[in-house]
Amino acid sequence: MIATSTQLTESLLVTHKLGNFFGVSRKVFEQVWNSLTHPEGNCVAYISMEIGADPDVYSPIADLLKVSPLAGQISEQHRFFDSKFREGPQKIPNYSGGLGILAGDTLKSFADCHLPVIAVSLLYRKGYFAQVVDSNLGQISQVVDWHPEEVPGLYLLKDPEKPERPLIIEIPFFTRNQKEHIVPAQIWMKMEVSHNLDYFIPELLLDFDLPETPAFIKSAVSQLYNAESSMIKAIQRRMLGAGILPALRALGISPKTFHLNEQHGVVLATQLIAEQLHNNYIEQTTGKSYKDQILTAANDVAKMLVYTIHTPVKAGHDRFSKLLYSEICSSACKDVLDILAQDDEHPEEYNFTNMAMRVNRSANSVSRLHRDVTHKQFPDFAHKISAITNGVHHLTWISENRSSVFDTFPELENWRSNPGVFRNAARLKNNATFRSDLYNAWKKDSAILIQYINTMLKKHRLQMAETWIDPPNFLSTISDSATELQPDVFTVGFARRFSTYKRADLIFHDLDMLCRIIVDCGYPINLVFAGKAHPADEPGKNVLKYLLSLQQKLHEKSNGLANLIFIPGYDMEVAKMLVSGVHAWLNCPKRPLEASGTSGMKAAMNGVPNISIMDGWWVEGYHNGSTGWKFGHEGPIESSSLNESREELLYFEDSSSFYTLLPNVLTEFYSAELSNDFIDKSIMNLSLNVPIFNTHRMAAEYLQRYDLVLQEHQMAEMAGYAKLYSSDI
Repeated sequence: MIATSTQLTESLLVTHKLGNFFGVSRKVFEQVWNSLTHPEGNCVAYISMEIGADPDVYSPIADLLKVSPLAGQISEQHRFFDSKFREGPQKIPNYSGGLGILAGDTLKSFADCHLPVIAVSLLYRKGYFAQVVDSNLGQISQVVDWHPEEVPGLYLLKDPEKPERPLIIEIPFFTRNQKEHIVPAQIWMKMEVSHNLDYFIPELLLDFDLPETPAFIKSAVSQLYNAESSMIKAIQRRMLGAGILPALRALGISPKTFHLNEQHGVVLATQLIAEQLHNNYIEQTTGKSYKDQILTAANDVAKMLVYTIHTPVKAGHDRFSKLLYSEICSSACKDVLDILAQDDEHPEEYNFTNMAMRVNRSANSVSRLHRDVTHKQFPDFAHKISAITNGVHHLTWISENRSSVFDTFPELENWRSNPGVFRNAARLKNNATFRSDLYNAWKKDSAILIQYINTMLKKHRLQMAETWIDPPNFLSTISDSATELQPDVFTVGFARRFSTYKRADLIFHDLDMLCRIIVDCGYPINLVFAGKAHPADEPGKNVLKYLLSLQQKLHEKSNGLANLIFIPGYDMEVAKMLVSGVHAWLNCPKRPLEASGTSGMKAAMNGVPNISIMDGWWVEGYHNGSTGWKFGHEGPIESSSLNESREELLYFEDSSSFYTLLPNVLTEFYSAELSNDFIDKSIMNLSLNVPIFNTHRMAAEYLQRYDLVLQEHQMAEMAGYAKLYSSDI
């Protein structure tokens, strides 16, 4: 019997001293909260600069309400939550791309696996940025307008002593001449609820948009990765790191372990070291020098920190001028940084990645190849740098149409709870019904994507007449219905941040060659691109603009067989349509600069094969060609391999390799309506890659570093996920 919406809202509404919350039962809420606030500190604080978890892509609460009819009387408060989850805005623009979405996926799996974790990040009132794209001007950045109080699943925490007021924490901040400011912040909490609503992970988002907050701090933390100046960037990182302990302690939470998802929050370490010095060393006459006392304190603090490094690219590592940073830190903080954040190559700067490498009990890269690269970049710490290959949350990224197929085959029973079940998909490789159902689900998802694109093209056509914006697609300028895209045409997807090393323009390096191959094969192809360049990344924006300039040439030189489409405003919703609707996923960074990459994993979750450079996760996911195709340079990793200059990005070598591969891929796709090769690769992705590249397995590997005490049945379950794959071999 289906519960009515009234029954559901009554059972999922919790009144607590911190406010009213919706999504789990009172019993579940209290169990989770009591576990996190237990004096033993048997929990982990997960620190990330960004967290991507838009409710329009994954919301177990909303999904349950959708199948529950409204019935009977419902109170005003119940109606409020019911309406909010059904109809409220579904975007939380607190992420820029892969790092944030990975954080969101990780927390979802922590929830599904019932791990005692609480996350901390910042709330950005101006989000990241909204992308508008003009065919002539390229990317145009606009401020995001969003209101956290309207978004379902976000709650402003209340002061337990004064429940009519928000909970306010105070964060010390030093400016010139050691002047101390006490900066207030309020705390929003997003509940990342497990797929069956029996657990949740609290995500604390620190909000500095208060009248008392100094204007320079409020401005610095208003937009994710604000890079208007180095000072703004430094303040943003500082407010994340400095806000962690006050926020957790205000809630009575004292984790034994802090997990730094990248080094952005490493200021936390300076605070912990300062406390160690104050409590244990300064007041003792040990005879140690001050430097030795700092190093001893740092060693003690390192026992509390786990660190994940996500990139070998220099721009991904925070460095700040010592002179600049002295303007925003105390003398004690400066003493710590002088010892732990030194950069031998740039002695005038603090290197926060170096500090994060020094102060941790466990450091990990995000793929095996990235581990080897990180060993070369940080040889002094190679002995403690291991690999935990990234994953994605399978329940978020597998499409509804594919899910319906998986639900009907006993070989995949319980796949929603245990992604390891997909190992059994290989047993369905010769099952004609499964092959047909999977193919038909793929067709439905392709139709959804193509319909979205065609609707977008029409909208852009109207936009030409109504605004000054020239649409970012050549097809929008042709008012001919014959130019509409068709879902049965081979469609390749590419979507990621537009950074030069990711080489979004690689396959167009020799446009004449590309068009000649397509014409000679005689097969049509759609190339669907999406993604944002950081607003301050002019080379990245130039790559995007260059792509737009190629659309008409590609269409005409290929005799209309090839179309390059750009989808602006890339977000999680667009990503899910792409990874399930395309026929192949393209990835073409310069090896080995893509540490892991997760967009291709999301495609693999839907059985979509990858066409990729052997970089990042694809080195582990290629499986000798059973799951997709490889192309490009595969040489050994040398110091020169890390060069990001345009002349060292191997455009000629890797594009030539792609041109050699393309005819084979086209021929295989069009060889039959139910392409044996493509369906084989699809099923082998399910069997080989889903059990590996999921965040349940990733959570199990992190658990081995967290030093948590769990119940016996939980340990057994997590051990099962850990057995699916060992990243560090």
